[in-house]
Amino acid sequence: MRPKEHPPEKKKTSRFISQSEAETLKFANSMASGFKGNEIVLLKGELGAGKTVFTKGIAAGLGFKDIHQVNSPSYTLLNIYQARCRIFHWDLYRLADGAEVDELGWEEYLGQGVMVVEWAEKLGPFEQAIQVTLEIRRDESRLITVRT
Repeated sequence: MRPKEHPPEKKKTSRFISQSEAETLKFANSMASGFKGNEIVLLKGELGAGKTVFTKGIAAGLGFKDIHQVNSPSYTLLNIYQARCRIFHWDLYRLADGAEVDELGWEEYLGQGVMVVEWAEKLGPFEQAIQVTLEIRRDESRLITVRT
């Protein structure tokens, strides 16, 4: 007798329109304040959409004192911040493909803190993550879509 197969769990989707960086920070801060410390947050969006601003909000929600120290690690690929848990802030913008991502060994950091990944589309599918897409709208506001 075969074990019962369960359909894949449906992701919950929520949307938020941010009119400013301050609203984006507040939204991400609120979201992260409930984190346990082992979440993976995959950020997608074009240049200037607010991925780093969103990361600053996550850092604030996790108790990081000086969010002005949170900068996109475009050249170093990884910044680590210490808050109530460690925050691993990845930026995959400069990487060409999934093979280069695999060479980073980023999986070694899983479960050691909160992982925030900018340009996460370069990772490929990763189901057990919070997926955040930031879109610039015509009026310069941001549509933030979160799938959990």
